Amino acid sequence: MHEAPIIKLGGLNIDLSIVFMLIVSCVIVFIIARLATRNLSVENPGKMQNFLEWLVEFVRGLSNSTMDWKKGKPFISLAMTLIMFIFVSNMLGLPFGINTTVHDAEKAQIFGQPLVSVTEKMEAIHKQHPNEEPEVEVAWWKSPTADASASMALAIMVFLLSHGLGIFKNTKAYFKHYVHPYPYFLPINLIETFSKPLTHGMRLFGNIFAGEVLITVILRLTSLGPVGGVFSVIGLIVWQAFSIFIGTIQAFVFTMLTLLYISQTYAAEDDH
Repeated sequence: MHEAPIIKLGGLNIDLSIVFMLIVSCVIVFIIARLATRNLSVENPGKMQNFLEWLVEFVRGLSNSTMDWKKGKPFISLAMTLIMFIFVSNMLGLPFGINTTVHDAEKAQIFGQPLVSVTEKMEAIHKQHPNEEPEVEVAWWKSPTADASASMALAIMVFLLSHGLGIFKNTKAYFKHYVHPYPYFLPINLIETFSKPLTHGMRLFGNIFAGEVLITVILRLTSLGPVGGVFSVIGLIVWQAFSIFIGTIQAFVFTMLTLLYISQTYAAEDDH
């Protein structure tokens, strides 16, 4: 199992691989958007422009299925950003991985900060096998959404946005739904509300993380000899194709639920 390059900064554990991969995802999405809008044309649109126009129509359809166009229009840009960012993030860990091997705990540092998880792992190995040189693999390239903290951060962002809109833009209907249909439903409605970000984020994390774990397991079949290598190649091709499908579906589901949660708080009518 690969260790994450974690440093302690201000009392917080910072996973440098996730920070790096989030930046990579943002850069890729920015490049795609820039290429698609660089030479806009009505008569002769390019392939990238056609793709972005199709995506706009697709996201608009998602918005219209959850709320009317007048209320949903301001969130088209948010939905487009989410679906592109999550899709790219889901795909990053599929083609390859970048790992480094660390043999010396004193050299397990970056920016002058020790890699906490790597150091602890090497110390544990040294205690169990004092006569062996500890060796730890550090994973630098993976899908950021395969990390629970990144996926939950996206879900919490959506939670705060949707409920903030409900409180400040649709106050009466927002608070009234907590006691609908009867006041004693308040505890149930509160549990439902605070469970949404957990299921929203963990669904994304669980699917992407499981996919990357299985890819690692399939790659280890090569250690079983030629037969294992053949099964590894076939399994990898099949599973990566399926992972692309899963990653696409998860980007769609996360964006769809985002628009749905916004509609339930911001666009809900006071008709109770």
